[in-house]
Amino acid sequence: MAKTAVEPKTEASVEEKLKALYNLQLIDSQIDKIRSVRGELPLEVQDLEDEIEGLQTRLDRLAEELKSAEKEITDRKQSIKDAQALIRKYEEQQNKVRNNREYESISKEIEFQNLEIQISEKKIKELKASISNKQEILETSKVQIEERKKDLEAKKKELKEILDETLIEEEELNQKSQKAQKLIDERLLAAYQRLRGNARNGLAVVAVERDACGGCFNHVPPQRQLDIRTHKKIIVCEHCGRILVDKSIITEEK
Repeated sequence: MAKTAVEPKTEASVEEKLKALYNLQLIDSQIDKIRSVRGELPLEVQDLEDEIEGLQTRLDRLAEELKSAEKEITDRKQSIKDAQALIRKYEEQQNKVRNNREYESISKEIEFQNLEIQISEKKIKELKASISNKQEILETSKVQIEERKKDLEAKKKELKEILDETLIEEEELNQKSQKAQKLIDERLLAAYQRLRGNARNGLAVVAVERDACGGCFNHVPPQRQLDIRTHKKIIVCEHCGRILVDKSIITEEK
């Protein structure tokens, strides 16, 4: 059986590559425009979520500190009661002592317990002041959380409305972008994507407008303009590195 000859795949011409690149640029620019409508909203939403999480963590920590302080006050009050009970016990013992040495020993114990009471009372006073301060911070933080939650709800609603309006269009454009990328060889596509990433406006392929680069607006020498118009090789701007195309090659994206 005779074998069917397989025709070698022909490489796209420079003109075809330039058309494919510019077509891809048009599609990606439309995607950029859609995303610019969202502006900083996604970041603002994320920042608010992070802030609320931070405030909530602060609230939880304050609540634990208040709980711990309340427990310590309870423990200190019990220590005072225990010390008072010991003092009463020691005072009863003092009435039954047989010599000065025993009396002085018990007196020192009473003195020690009175000192413990003073320390506990001072600590309770400090803890109550700390609790009062923490409660104020707690209430302020609660108000802040509620305000941030309202802001977050409004931002999320705004973002959702924009997404609902543009999501389908963006998905369609992304599909077109992926399809257009398949028409461009890997090396050229990598260069295009690198240029887009470095360019503030996302433009990697621009037309020569009024003898100037359509990206950085620097003058393009006549000889380079002639080379660009012949579509025989890929020419980049000497100043910004963008790929330059002649207006005659520009076609509407299909």
